[in-house]
Amino acid sequence: MKARRHDMSGMDMGGMGGMSMGSSSPSGLPSLQYFQKMYWAVVGAFIAAATLVNIINYFLYRQRLWAAQHGDSTPAKPKFLPLRINATATAILREASNATLTPWMVRGFRLRLPTVGKTFLVLANAATLLVLCFYGFNLSDQWSFEDIGYRTGCMSVAQLPLIFLLAGKNNFIGWLTGSSYERLNWLHRWVSRTLLLTVTIHMGYWFSDWAPYNYIGDKIRTDSITQHGLISWCLLLWITISSAAPIRGWRYEIFVIQHLISFAIFLAFVYKHVSSWPMYVRIYVWIPVALVCFDRFVRTIWMLYANISVFHPKQRRNGDMSGLWACKADFTPLPHNTTRVTIENPPISWTPGQHVFLSCHSVVPLQSHPFTIASIPGDKQMEFYIKSENGATKRFLAHAEKVHMLPTNAASAAKSTKTVAIDGPYGRIRPLRQFDSVVLLAGSTGATFVMPLLRDLVARWQTQAESAPQKRSGTLSPPAGAAATRRIRLVWVVKSRGQLSWFASQLSLVQEHVAQLRSSDMDVDVETSVYVTCDPNFTEDQKSQSTTARASRIIEEQPQSPNTVTGRFVDEKKPGSVDRYSVREVDDSSSASTLGEGDEKNPQACQDDTCCCTATVEDEDAISAANRNCTCGAANVNTGPPANTGTDIAANAPSPPTSPPPFTPLMTSPSPSSPANANEIPLHPSINVLAGRPHPRTVIRKTLEQALGETAVVACGPTGLVDDCRDSVVRLSDERAVHKGTGAQGIWFHGERFGW
Repeated sequence: MKARRHDMSGMDMGGMGGMSMGSSSPSGLPSLQYFQKMYWAVVGAFIAAATLVNIINYFLYRQRLWAAQHGDSTPAKPKFLPLRINATATAILREASNATLTPWMVRGFRLRLPTVGKTFLVLANAATLLVLCFYGFNLSDQWSFEDIGYRTGCMSVAQLPLIFLLAGKNNFIGWLTGSSYERLNWLHRWVSRTLLLTVTIHMGYWFSDWAPYNYIGDKIRTDSITQHGLISWCLLLWITISSAAPIRGWRYEIFVIQHLISFAIFLAFVYKHVSSWPMYVRIYVWIPVALVCFDRFVRTIWMLYANISVFHPKQRRNGDMSGLWACKADFTPLPHNTTRVTIENPPISWTPGQHVFLSCHSVVPLQSHPFTIASIPGDKQMEFYIKSENGATKRFLAHAEKVHMLPTNAASAAKSTKTVAIDGPYGRIRPLRQFDSVVLLAGSTGATFVMPLLRDLVARWQTQAESAPQKRSGTLSPPAGAAATRRIRLVWVVKSRGQLSWFASQLSLVQEHVAQLRSSDMDVDVETSVYVTCDPNFTEDQKSQSTTARASRIIEEQPQSPNTVTGRFVDEKKPGSVDRYSVREVDDSSSASTLGEGDEKNPQACQDDTCCCTATVEDEDAISAANRNCTCGAANVNTGPPANTGTDIAANAPSPPTSPPPFTPLMTSPSPSSPANANEIPLHPSINVLAGRPHPRTVIRKTLEQALGETAVVACGPTGLVDDCRDSVVRLSDERAVHKGTGAQGIWFHGERFGW
């Protein structure tokens, strides 16, 4: 009896204990197909809600740019009743979804919990499945075990398309909701874990049904359906365990290969397991296969277009491309074990904040890794800053150093250029120019994400200033240069000052252009601070920098005209508690190296010519000589133009222009250099350089207090930094009662963490 009912040789499944798979059962329960449809109705409702939010955000973005173009002084502030209602509802949902529970301490290890929003989605999915699996059954009745086994099996198979929808680089959920594949990957992993739960329940009820008859062993030995099901469960268990963060990050390249192979084998055995079931069950196995084929087809077509020069005849005619391959890259070694990879005249365009999968088979065969694009399209080059860890990133640096040591001639120049392939771009972020104020926080190589965002906003300001005399009233579509942003706050945390050379010229150029814009009566501003957390040369340079630091403070105390860019160089810190997060740098293979530990309650004193300045700078403006708390001294950089080598910063400070200067295109980005002496890195005098660590909540709060509309907070770096910024946004939103009658404006947060 039991064997016949599990064999399911009949397509009508009439032996399922009175439950037909195609019609309602005699007991009044709906068919199994009904429960599968109900699950996808719930999933579709969530996707539809996220799609509606994405559509509302798009129209809000267009409305703000239109208002900015037509002279509204506060375009990012909701004025009409529907917009105010939407702003209040959005603020409440943001606070609830971004909030996190208190981390668990397990034997000294701090376990961070996911946000409430993520937890809700995972629990909602699991609860929906469990309700649909057990609805209408008496769980204590052993005669219902077989029927529950059928129901849970069908519900398990129904989850497969969702897993693959969330996994593909080109997925429909991302297109509808305005997200990207890497921001959906966490949900892909959790849906897979929920699948393991329902599959385990499915197997457990069948085993419980057979156990009273000592039939489990016989079924496993003799029944092919049971064998295929057990193998599928083992494969799913392996896939889930091997996808855990520590194992996934151990050898990421190996993980990706085995993950794809394991899932392909898993699908094959699942199909064998349900091969005798009706088509409406088997279709849930064919849909994932179709999704994988679609994703690979789109990626292949786009890769051929991006990497084959024959598809870019204009660039070939201009001499930008030669040969078959479209992309050729130069590798340059930079301080702090970093490689700059530059692709001149790339064949594709991108938006700031996106990344591509880069492969160079002549240096690292058969490997492709995602890297953030550190330049903007107007640079006419695609730049990547790759921190050397293990594997491919280490080989990139070794190749760059080898080429760098060769004599400068045509032969070495030819060797330095390698053919590369790109896949992308991928990634998506809401356009920042719709916000009144923008706060950018980066940890180490996280600057490759925020720097293009900064430069793009300033370029928008320039375009807006140039097109101001030609504005036409009544235009419904805002021009490309329209921006509602007035203030930008940039905080960059680095380990050593050698890293400043990566973007020193770009940061200085940004400040110069902002000074030009302010001189033409544009109400815009960019405030930049660089925090150096651990530099052994601080103690060596303390005395030599004392004169420079004193001179900068004298300038700061003198009255300045509105257009003067003042120089501020900070060499002391106010005492404060230390944020307990570890700044880490992780390459795309998820290998990590400690940048600086922040678990000390006080900064370490200088010992053996080494000083780790891990104290938190709670208030930059309150720093004075009386509050010195670390003997590291000032970060030794040249805060004047490169041409001036003296210590008189007053002589380097730019004087107010008598008339608006011509707008120098910001789109041209000078290539960062690697100075022989890291002490001679040129920085604009308005850029603050501090020894210590920032206090995210203070930084964000000061920007919010000056905001006249919604503020965007973007953080890119280690997990601890991103989590602290998110927690600060949630607490400040609650503290200020955003859009709840206090007049405080909204806060939107976007976080990008190292690792995968």
